[in-house]
Amino acid sequence: MELANLAWPAVAALPRDTPVVIPIAALEQHGHHLPLFTDSLLLGEVVRRAKESVAERVLFAPLTWLGNSDHHLGFAGTLSAPPRTYLDLLAGLADNFVQHGFRRVVFVNGHGGNDVPGRQAVFELRQRYRQRDDLLFLLGTYWNLGAKPWESDPSLHQREMGHACEWETSMILRLAPNLVGDFRSTAPVEPGKAFAPAIRGWITEDRSESGHIGWPHLASSEKGEHLFRVFAADVTSLLERVICWDGKSWEG
Repeated sequence: MELANLAWPAVAALPRDTPVVIPIAALEQHGHHLPLFTDSLLLGEVVRRAKESVAERVLFAPLTWLGNSDHHLGFAGTLSAPPRTYLDLLAGLADNFVQHGFRRVVFVNGHGGNDVPGRQAVFELRQRYRQRDDLLFLLGTYWNLGAKPWESDPSLHQREMGHACEWETSMILRLAPNLVGDFRSTAPVEPGKAFAPAIRGWITEDRSESGHIGWPHLASSEKGEHLFRVFAADVTSLLERVICWDGKSWEG
């Protein structure tokens, strides 16, 4: 069900255990060869495919295209909500649905920069409603839901999501090839491990002059279709677990 297409009485009539999905992405630089709207385009397609299995059992809010992209602000066109502002935005959206009586809120994320403030948002939401044991707040980044797409397609070189990389370039090639520039001549940019296992603060220019991270020259439309199928299946699986949650248990 699409929230944007419903009148308010239809929303009010829904069972309050109906999961609410809030897709969150970004508008930011994606190297020399991909559009600024890459994350939002890709998440939109992943969610569209996931809807095919759960369409009448889940309420989908419109995709939130503004994300936390401060680390990309050195590149023209990037728009960003600073981390604290973004955290409060997500918590406020969830608050709205709780106020309307809904008990299961799932942020489906499509941008790496949203991960940390998104995790903090669901943590703070649980503290805010600590007297209730019937609420579920989740954040799931679509490429981190358990799949290992290279196992079912050995032609994939990367083992994790980069930025304007083999994975994202392949998916845009599958979805909107007319928006892809010259990716074949891009030089690989190794992700690196920095000071791992410690976490280093960074901006994109610390890692990449061109803005991409990974191996975009290895991309193909065929790889993109495979990635879409794998990631959409992961999102669908997560939503099925939310639908089946008994409303009390720790495990889902």
